Amino acid sequence: MKQLVVFALFIIITSNLQAQTTYSGFPSLVWPRLYAITYQKDPTGEFDKPLFTKEVKMLAGKEIVLPGYIIPFQNGMKDSHFMLSSLPINACFFCGVGGPEGVVEVFLRKPITYTDKPVEVKGRLVLNDSNPDKMIYILENAEFLGEIDF
Repeated sequence: MKQLVVFALFIIITSNLQAQTTYSGFPSLVWPRLYAITYQKDPTGEFDKPLFTKEVKMLAGKEIVLPGYIIPFQNGMKDSHFMLSSLPINACFFCGVGGPEGVVEVFLRKPITYTDKPVEVKGRLVLNDSNPDKMIYILENAEFLGEIDF
């Protein structure tokens, strides 16, 4: 009986890991970690300060891969600075769904052409809890890995 329980747990865990990979095969376990965030009122009262979990703090400064959708800051078709949303542009937090924890500010090494298809980027994660003019998550020195085909 004990072996059956261990086997069942193994199947459940491995199926969850397989379900959480992107179409290009990279693990996409990062977004759920980034979602788990709380906020504290800033002493000045100007903005809510994000409180990062221990799991998120462990990702700080590390290179991560994120799938998502490009949301341009400007109307240009080619840029190296944009937001990457875990949701399509019509469902991102600017449209009333989710919050700022569902987007990452991206600084690519080389500009790319805008696409409305899902993409993957890789870069060094920076946590921002003090500058309200920046997103709370930033990917620096990032590389465009390509569009994700379904």
